This record gives sequence, structure tokens and C-alpha cells, in this order.
Amino acid sequence: MAAALALLAVAVAALCCGPAAAALPRLEHYSAKNDGSLSLLVVGDWGRQGTHNQSRVAEQMGRIGEKLDIDFVISTGDNFYDNGLKGVNDRAFEESFTDIYTAQSLQKPWYLVLGNHDYRGDVLAQLSPVLRKTDSRFICMRSFIVKAAEIVDFFFVDTTPFEKKYWTHPGKHHYDWRGVAPRGKYIANLLKDLDEAMKQSTARWKIVVGHHTMRSVSDHGDTKELLKLLLPVLEENGADFYINGHDHCLEHISSRDSPIQYFTSGGGSKAWRGVFQPNKDKLRFFYDGQGFMSLQLNQDQAQFIFYDVSGNILYKWTSSNTGHPQPSTNLDDEE
Repeated sequence: MAAALALLAVAVAALCCGPAAAALPRLEHYSAKNDGSLSLLVVGDWGRQGTHNQSRVAEQMGRIGEKLDIDFVISTGDNFYDNGLKGVNDRAFEESFTDIYTAQSLQKPWYLVLGNHDYRGDVLAQLSPVLRKTDSRFICMRSFIVKAAEIVDFFFVDTTPFEKKYWTHPGKHHYDWRGVAPRGKYIANLLKDLDEAMKQSTARWKIVVGHHTMRSVSDHGDTKELLKLLLPVLEENGADFYINGHDHCLEHISSRDSPIQYFTSGGGSKAWRGVFQPNKDKLRFFYDGQGFMSLQLNQDQAQFIFYDVSGNILYKWTSSNTGHPQPSTNLDDEE
């Protein structure tokens, strides 16, 4: 496994630095399962040196990860609180990542996007291949594509630059816009590259991953810039699911205007905001607490499960080729 991850790290570095860097970098992840299915965990908003129940969530992720024989982990951003990393030698990397997610089942690739808190630190450090020498699992880029098990394309999107308030009203915070400014050009190029990549995709499932909420009933609510700029690209290109963090909760919202399903997995550590603000879409599930999500995929079916900090199943939802979702809620079961 270590050798495989090392080779993957080399491939990532080449993609980031090569002449094709203008397009979205592409990675391939091959499933080790004989049936070609895929299993993974999704967690967001976690990096707090194990505090605020981060360690407890990590422990349960390890247990569920072993049970599901996961292929990899997705992080929806805000990987290091409160202000990202200070540099490639920042001890917070080990204290919030390597020393926390120690279960054998979690020794798989981690594909990560940046969150707004990550942008408050040294972004180039978090994107640096140097971190992969410390922990080869850590694969973080601004925007990229992972083709997995020949059935799904994951489109990871850098959503922080979309939010105009970070540029115009940063308050006491400093955002590291190196490689991003000017905002308008960066976003235009990103949307163009994403649109082209999604149009070229022949995968059975198209899943978009970002940090910021598209639709949410919690503290941050809907992100208007994403609804205006990013959502049309997803709708036009047949995205099945949008997965995000940012709000420190677990939720599933169905669009009333398109087949897109919105999943928030941002309960990796500090949670319990106590905020509920309905929007116009259909709320299927909301849990204002800590936890994480699993996703199991094959050619015919996608199953999402939310777990709480104790590993209890909170909610299941399945989407199949027939187009008929099959939701179920289980508040007391333990996986």
C-alpha cells in the first residue's frame, strides 16, 4: 500500500507541475474489489488536533471503514483550524491528520479540497507534495478529477474563491489568494475546465465535491455565488450528487428543479450550531451534530449512510438506475 501511494503521489506531482496544468488534473483509482464496486467515507471540517470529538469521529470512521472495506476517503475541506497550515513543517499536519486517523482501514488515499479556513493559512504549503513525504495518503489540490472503479468521476472543485465576501470583507482574516487572483479570471477558467471535463465524462455517476454548501438549512445556508455560477454547469452536465462540508452538520437535500441531490458531511469535529433555516428545496435529513458519511457505489446503485459520533446509523438513502430513490431513516441501529 505504501508503495502504491508513493507512486500515486509522484503522479499527482507530475500533474500539478506539468504542461497540462491548465486543465483539471486527472487521477485514476482502481477498485480492489472483484465486483468493481466502490466504497468510501466522506468527512469534513475536522482539523482540531483531536479536540471537539475529532478523535471519536476518527475512531468510528476506522471501524466503519474496516467493515465496508473502503477504497479511499474524501475530505470536504477545512482540514486545519483555525487558520490553515503555517508551512510545510507545521506540526498541526501530524497533530490533526496523521496522529488522528490511525486506523488501518484509513491508511488509504485521502482526496481533499480546500476550505475557507485552509485559505487563511499558507495554501501553497497544504498543496505541496512535501506533505506527501510526511504522510503519503494526503492528496490535496485546488480542483481535480478522480476516476474511480471505471464507474464514477469525482469532480473536486475549489469553492472558496467563489464567495465574494472573503475578498471584499475579510475582516480580521487574511486569505492566501496566491495562484487565484484575479478572482473573475480564475473562476471563469475553472468553470470552463469543469464544463469541458464533465462533457467528456462517460462515467455512470458524476459526483461533484466542494467545500461550500450549495443548499443547506444550517448556519451558512445556501451559497448564492455557487447557485448562480456553479450550479448551472452541474445541471447542464447531468451531475448526480453535490457533496460538501462548511456547515458543521449532516444533511441531505433534494433539488425541486433538477435530479441533483445535495449532501453535507461537515461534522468531523466541532458541531452543534443550533441553527435551522429552511430553504425552498426538499429537506430529507438534517442532523445538527458530529459524524461522517459513507458512500457505496456500483453500476446500478449508490447508497449514502450518515453516522453519528458513536458510529450509529442515522440515515440511509439509495439511488438506483431506475430513478426511484429508496430512502430510509434509522436512528437506533448500530452498524
